[in-house]
Amino acid sequence: MAAEKRDYYEVLGVHRNASDTEVKKAFRKLAIQYHPDKNPGDNEAEEQFKEITEAYEVISDPQKRAQYDQFGHAGVSGGGFSSAGFGAGTPFGDIFSDIFGDLFGGRPRGRGRRGDDLQYNLELSFEEAAFGVEKQIDVPFSKRCGDCGGSGAKPGTEPKVCPTCRGAGQVRFQQGFFSVSKTCSHCNGEGRVVENPCPSCRGTGMVRDTKNLAVKVPAGVETGTRLKLTGEGGQGIKGGGNGDLYVAISVKPHAIFAREDNDVLCEIPISFVQAALGCEVEVPTLDGKVSMKVPDGTQSGRMFRLRGKGIPQLQGYGRGDQLVIIKVETPCNLNKRQRELLEEFAKISGEEVHPMKKNFFEKVMDIIS
Repeated sequence: MAAEKRDYYEVLGVHRNASDTEVKKAFRKLAIQYHPDKNPGDNEAEEQFKEITEAYEVISDPQKRAQYDQFGHAGVSGGGFSSAGFGAGTPFGDIFSDIFGDLFGGRPRGRGRRGDDLQYNLELSFEEAAFGVEKQIDVPFSKRCGDCGGSGAKPGTEPKVCPTCRGAGQVRFQQGFFSVSKTCSHCNGEGRVVENPCPSCRGTGMVRDTKNLAVKVPAGVETGTRLKLTGEGGQGIKGGGNGDLYVAISVKPHAIFAREDNDVLCEIPISFVQAALGCEVEVPTLDGKVSMKVPDGTQSGRMFRLRGKGIPQLQGYGRGDQLVIIKVETPCNLNKRQRELLEEFAKISGEEVHPMKKNFFEKVMDIIS
């Protein structure tokens, strides 16, 4: 029998709410550790490398990650590790060139870098999540410094050629029989260093800013839903594309409603007289109040279904139902007349007022005798 697959988050060593940046960082560290080129002839390392690569292929893709979070391995059974999945145009193209470029040849000098992916936590009311809403949000992000144009050098000056790598962005060293190139640590592969930093960005070439965005939240979202706004993340460097913005949804609890899949649950209290004789009650729904008949003899906990009064299907058609649960309230603080009437009712019904108490004493007598 095939061994059971490990949880992908466990494989990568990240928590389930880890950001894309955290996932990429964890994968990068593990991929360097277990790559076959660094562990020749080590079958165990090769298997671990395949496992972490398979996990990263799913968790790094928002659509596959959502499927995996909902259905586990069954939701992504068509995926899996592919030894041909390392080239350009695959999910691994950029990260593998980042990782193994450093080990075997270095990163091209001056190469553009994609902006950071960002996450914004958006809290919605129960009704907003049910029917959808458009929200204005202010998102902090990084952009190129306007004073130095992203060079990091003080206006009127230019970055100097790196004295360590002489502008190559790489340094070479001997490792056994091999001559290996590595990204220059002095200039981080840029080939140039800033001697007079720009005061606005302190030599980083990037400054913090805030942008206002309109987010259209579709009907039917729930806590844990993530919306992707392509290109609204951090600004790219040197021609690199912008990152993406992920809006993480959380829904505030409602005073009277609860959600179960696309159904809405609601408890309605009625008196024991109403339960016994039957009645008509007003029930709150997401669309307003509706009248509902409660038949005589209704017991506490009985559930009634209001068709089509639930949550709209996310990116689909139709709605769930509202499930109304009856809670029969027992009267308290009875006056003398009320108590007399109830005792009379019990006698007429042939009911013992204290049957459990009588039964208890009968059992005691049986034990003693």
